[in-house]
Amino acid sequence: MGQPRNLYSDFQIIILLALCWGQRSNPDDERPSCGRCDLRLTCNCSYDSFTRVPMVTDRALSLDLSYNNITVVTDDDLTGHRQLRVLSLHGNKIAEIHPSAFDPLWSLEELDLSDNQLTALNQKWFNKLEALQQLNLLNNPYSCLGSPPVFQGLIRLRRLWFGGPALEELKRGDLSGVTELEELTVYANNLMRYESGTLASIWPLGRVTLSLHSPFLTNEALATAVLGDVSYPETPIIIEDLHVIGNDTVQPFRAAAKKRIRYLTLRNISLSDEALVHFLEEFSGVPLTFFMADGVTLTGEGRWERASWTDQKSIDEFYIRDAVVLDVFKFVSFLELGFLLQYPRKVSVVNCKVFVMPCQTSALLKNLQYLDLSDNLLSDMTLKETLCDGDGTMKDLRVLNISGNALQSLSLLTHLVLKLSKLTHLDVSRNGYNSMPQSCSWPSTLQYLNLSQTSLTTITPCLPKTLKVLDLSNNDLKNFSQALPALKELHLTGNKFLRLPSGSLFPNLQTLTIQSNTLNMFSHSDLQSYQRLQSLQAGQNKFVCSCDFVDFFQSVMKGSGDVHLTDREEMYICDSPLYLQGGEVGQVHRSIVECHQVLFVSVSCGVVLLVLILLSVLLWRLHAIWYLKMTWAWLKAKRKSRQRRCKDRESEALLSFDAFVSYSERDASWVENFLVPELEEPRETDEGTMNPRHPRPLTLCLHKRDFLPGNWIVDNIISAMERSRRTIFVLSENFVQSDWCRYELDFSHFWLFDGDSGRDAAILILLEPLSKDDIPKRFCKLHKLMSSTTYLEWPQEEEKVEGFWRSLRNALRGEEEEGD
Repeated sequence: MGQPRNLYSDFQIIILLALCWGQRSNPDDERPSCGRCDLRLTCNCSYDSFTRVPMVTDRALSLDLSYNNITVVTDDDLTGHRQLRVLSLHGNKIAEIHPSAFDPLWSLEELDLSDNQLTALNQKWFNKLEALQQLNLLNNPYSCLGSPPVFQGLIRLRRLWFGGPALEELKRGDLSGVTELEELTVYANNLMRYESGTLASIWPLGRVTLSLHSPFLTNEALATAVLGDVSYPETPIIIEDLHVIGNDTVQPFRAAAKKRIRYLTLRNISLSDEALVHFLEEFSGVPLTFFMADGVTLTGEGRWERASWTDQKSIDEFYIRDAVVLDVFKFVSFLELGFLLQYPRKVSVVNCKVFVMPCQTSALLKNLQYLDLSDNLLSDMTLKETLCDGDGTMKDLRVLNISGNALQSLSLLTHLVLKLSKLTHLDVSRNGYNSMPQSCSWPSTLQYLNLSQTSLTTITPCLPKTLKVLDLSNNDLKNFSQALPALKELHLTGNKFLRLPSGSLFPNLQTLTIQSNTLNMFSHSDLQSYQRLQSLQAGQNKFVCSCDFVDFFQSVMKGSGDVHLTDREEMYICDSPLYLQGGEVGQVHRSIVECHQVLFVSVSCGVVLLVLILLSVLLWRLHAIWYLKMTWAWLKAKRKSRQRRCKDRESEALLSFDAFVSYSERDASWVENFLVPELEEPRETDEGTMNPRHPRPLTLCLHKRDFLPGNWIVDNIISAMERSRRTIFVLSENFVQSDWCRYELDFSHFWLFDGDSGRDAAILILLEPLSKDDIPKRFCKLHKLMSSTTYLEWPQEEEKVEGFWRSLRNALRGEEEEGD
């Protein structure tokens, strides 16, 4: 019973494995993407743990995919990148590249495949890379270059790196197609087979770097053949990773000596006394002008006097860097090396822990013009010994570099170099001077002085007036007030300057660098003080992006003016105002409101004033002021009227008059002699008695007799209209011209057409012929009333008067009759 169950379990495991494998091998898996591309279309996708070539813009010019986990480059990974110029796949785990993977890269100029897992090279990779100029294949586990020749079609190749710990064989024809190179690097520390002439076909040949550790130790003939094939008089040779301990390990250099090479560098080597003596013997009489030992370990005691007979007159420059003496206490004096030291004009001993060079040794340097003792352990006291207490021993010295030591006294330094009558360049940067004396004496020939990174806080007249180049970068300086009339270059990067130094101090200055300070801004007037300034670098400061500075900066970047900003535009960043912080000055756009506030306020005020004037004129023409005044007065009067109404809810009790009469004072005689008697006095019969059947007399409200004294005239008018059933307007030319009549007409205009009045109360009497045009246009509703309502005209004929009064009475009694 257990066996079927086990088979079933095994079947489940197989199914799960198949599903997992299917998921891992799915060709439709989405490729990752990388968007880290700058404005120059340089895409940096390094250190991002990509396992496949990511998708980037097809407009990219440079693509860095180094230090990822890419294992395969497929045929479509780089499709569409026809504009790509630089591709780096350094430091991945690439073991397989499709033969046509690089075919789309027609414009590729630099390709780096170093430090991967390529076990073989394929000529098809490079078939379409006719524009390729630089190829790096170092440190891959291939043992040979392969066949057919992989570089056959690379006609423009100028820089080639190949080899690694697995390279064992180089044959003739491997570099077929490579005709000339500016730089060739071959790592062949474990090379076992080499056909003579393999590298000899390359001509002209620029700098050559060879790493041949094992051949130098175990296969003298092989090392000799390789070195002989690349040695030419004008070709600099660099030999790396050597352990030269005896005569046998020196023999391969004989091939180079026979080719009379002039430039030789030994890098990362260990050297015994015996080997060095043999080396000097091999190169005796050879026109070797430059010798450099970089990363050298001296295992002996410095006993090289056995080579004193050799001819080293051609040596012009010695350069020793990162030298280590294993047993420094047994190392003998250099006094026996006069045969070597008396010839070179340039000597550099850099980062070799040198704390003193005895004055006697300095005296041996008879032809010395250039001395570099930077990054050592010199102090003020040992420098005094090295320069022989300032007696001018090295009389031809022109350049002295003692940067990166432990010097502290600038006064002592000036004393020690004063008699170096040909000294033009002095570099004392990266020391601990801290302060500068008030006065100093310098060689009259000094033109270049480097005091960068010396913790200086102030500048004094100590500086020599003869300087053409002065470097005060990375100190704690806040101002500069010393005149240097001959100065052409001034470097003030990394200080605390708030503004540019005055240009009047430097009438001949052509280049000024003042990056990474606390500079807020600079203007045309600042630069105008520099008479000959051509190049300015002021990026990485805390700029206040005012309107003037932004406009000036953008005009300078466009090339206007004599001064050019030679650092990158993106280095100029706004620090304030806050809403522009972090933005590039060249991309900032300030509005007119921000930049011309006074002008804007002035223009705005002018425009507002003009608009107000035009609006006032327009309102005056449209009588808007009158409307506002009347509306306000009417609202106040109506409010009081409503307060009165609250006291008596019966509106009919308020109607005390049959009509309110509005008339001009000049028409008072007609009102008093005709209108009032006719309407208010009782009608008599022909016998002189009252007719009881005749309707009662009418009551009229006249302002002369019925307005309450002491009340506001507007209150009286509104009250009279409220208490009257009708309002009679006695229209005439006098009425139109009368101010008070116009007020009454105005208020009636509001009252008659107020929705709360609930009645059509206006009766118009034309005392004399009057057209509608004579009535103010602002009374639009009154115009409409005259157009739609019949009005009464005072007749000129006597016989029509009786009919006029009858019509008027009927109009005034209209409501009563309806009520009856």
